[in-house]
Amino acid sequence: MLLPIFHAKTVIFKGVSQNGIFFFSGRSKVVNLVLNDHSIRYVELKQKNPVIPHHYGQRLLPSGIVTDGKIQDFDTLVNILDECIAEWKIAKREIRFTVPDSLVIIRKVSIPADVKEDEIHGYLYLELGSSIHLPFEDPVFDTISLGVEKQKQEILVFAAPEKYVTEYADLFKFVKLKPVAADISPLAIYRLYHQSDMAVRNEILLSVQFDLDVVSMCVFEEQIPVFMRHIPGDLKESWKVKRSRDNQTSQELVYEGEIAELTFQLEEIYRDIAKLMDFYRYSLTQGENEVSRILVNGDHPLLDRVLSDMKERFGIPVDTIKIKIQNSDAVELPRAFNLALGLGLKEV
Repeated sequence: MLLPIFHAKTVIFKGVSQNGIFFFSGRSKVVNLVLNDHSIRYVELKQKNPVIPHHYGQRLLPSGIVTDGKIQDFDTLVNILDECIAEWKIAKREIRFTVPDSLVIIRKVSIPADVKEDEIHGYLYLELGSSIHLPFEDPVFDTISLGVEKQKQEILVFAAPEKYVTEYADLFKFVKLKPVAADISPLAIYRLYHQSDMAVRNEILLSVQFDLDVVSMCVFEEQIPVFMRHIPGDLKESWKVKRSRDNQTSQELVYEGEIAELTFQLEEIYRDIAKLMDFYRYSLTQGENEVSRILVNGDHPLLDRVLSDMKERFGIPVDTIKIKIQNSDAVELPRAFNLALGLGLKEV
């Protein structure tokens, strides 16, 4: 069984099986794109096992073009994407892309035990708004069954608003790219984590995607994502795009706010992470399970500081994924590209 296979008119989400990750050879020319509030990144893979990046690049976005994962200035974004496509030489290519974390929810629901697997989607659509409630209308979603108990079937629902998911697919089509698959960031990162031989049997993993605009947290029981929460980045307006001091043709983010504000925000996020771990332990599992490991990835410019802080604060292992660049034992792929790299391990 694959999870999640997120059906929509233009996108398909596929992920992890209960017996292991599925890795297929796929199409060698598929480009992996990650677009968030402040950046566009791409990665092409040379090979999947071991995973080796071939080409990669990024373009930082001005503020206000994408906000909370929603496209605000379609025309400007089209112009920027056209420039990226020309620079990266990916015109008319097939692409995978991620749906922004701020648009995605995971919800556990109970349905009658006699609802068959091929009838679950239809049942959910009928029950939306009555016995099943989501925080938005017209969702696209997928499910995974967690088993049957006392005449009830427990399922996980992965959902996002169809309007915004379709808008991303339409954006890519408008610039003559060919979207063939979409995904959510926790599954993309988990594929890379698993492929890197970091997964431990019976662990409860908290994956933290620590980006500039949002911090997304997802708890995995074995290979199944069971709970997800997002924290907006309140100080993202204080980070400005500047030309790199080392390379005038590249860009970097420079913080122009008060250091005390930044420290306060990071401390608030650490407290929210601790609260989520307590909520999972005491409310979701009634003290039976607790997070045993934290995986940190993301594009926040202070990610090294975040890792150091979290290692001091939490009494469990805190890890990140390090990928070597082809033909180099010393140079690592910048961690900001790990999400796009994990996306490249997805079946098309």
